Amino acid sequence: MNEAGSTGSAGLDVDRIRKDFPILSRDVRGTRLVYLDSANTSQKPQSVLDAMDRYYERSNANVHRGTYLIAQEATDALEGARGIVRRFIGAPSDRNVVFTKNATEAMNLVVRAWGTKHLREGDAVVLTEMEHHANIVPWHQLAEAIGIELRWIPVTDEGHLDTADLDRLLDGAKVLSFTAMSNVLGTVTPVAELVARAHDAGAIAIVDASQHVPHIATDVQAWGADFVAFTGHKLLGPTGIGVLYGTEEILEATPPFLGGGEMILNVTKDGFTHTELPWKFEAGTPMIAEAVGLGAACEYLTGLGMDAVRQHEVELTAYTLRTLTERFGDDVTIHGPSEPAARGGVFSFAYKDIHPHDLTQVFDEHGVCVRAGHHCAKPLMRALGVNATARASLYVYNDTDDIDALADAMDAAGQFFSF
Repeated sequence: MNEAGSTGSAGLDVDRIRKDFPILSRDVRGTRLVYLDSANTSQKPQSVLDAMDRYYERSNANVHRGTYLIAQEATDALEGARGIVRRFIGAPSDRNVVFTKNATEAMNLVVRAWGTKHLREGDAVVLTEMEHHANIVPWHQLAEAIGIELRWIPVTDEGHLDTADLDRLLDGAKVLSFTAMSNVLGTVTPVAELVARAHDAGAIAIVDASQHVPHIATDVQAWGADFVAFTGHKLLGPTGIGVLYGTEEILEATPPFLGGGEMILNVTKDGFTHTELPWKFEAGTPMIAEAVGLGAACEYLTGLGMDAVRQHEVELTAYTLRTLTERFGDDVTIHGPSEPAARGGVFSFAYKDIHPHDLTQVFDEHGVCVRAGHHCAKPLMRALGVNATARASLYVYNDTDDIDALADAMDAAGQFFSF
């Protein structure tokens, strides 16, 4: 467990937290590193790096089959991490927690395995305009394969879901699949309400929680969702590890996604029998070290306190909105809700008429890391009437001085391009 901690009602001690992240001590282009791209991938605390090193240095073996000591230690490490993740998201059992390589694979598992078995030509799936491509493309592929219908919940000018027509959209639908927090707008969606309305209409509810789980305390049972997917690398964990939560009932009704290795109970010339949950979805050697790292990341965030994490980000979001608006006025357009409590710390913005890629190139010269592009959300970009945005995103290691550095870099970009 890390030694960084919440400062109580005052939020997080960011100066102390930064010391837990080795990369944040690095200088870039002659200045300190200002990392504002955590919606893309987060940085990793020393405790996560140490946990993965410790596994490789002391217990590197394959899991579940070996009877020798370090193989048992490896199995304990993997399954221990599963238990940590289960508690972190409020799942009822380890059987509900499936390890995948990322949230995209988790969503593909749901669409390809559950969807192929349970959906038929003409069945309707409801999505929203603010979805990441990982919650769009697999459905397009299924539509091409079997002829399902896709329906879309629009986004309001304020960046919220427009649910005025939701009853009609859900009428006869089999699935509602939506994000818990937009990776472009920062919008926090009413997950439990949307799940309840899906169920009332006879549809299952699937939640992409990749942006939510790292930033807001998550209770999947309180949500009531059938499936929840998220990734490890956005919540201080390593790349190459994601999670699919499912109720036991729906996971039992979902066939295996991949075949071979750990998902097998028995194989004959005539067929095979898969093993029990959750391993029937974990074919081959699992991502053991990555799972260990994810468990350590969940422990780190638990040590900080997720309520403190959320409070810190709401306060820093308010500071960011106020700072950029006051310094740049009508020259800056920030997409998404204007109320800090209604959003996460994600800011997609335009500054003057400077192309986002040009803007972020200047930022880089000042050591400020901000992403430019469509953020894997092209339908939303079209709804916003833009081709791309610059996107700054916050996490536990950011503070007001990072936002001031961003604003200074924006000012420098404005001067550079004023010709």
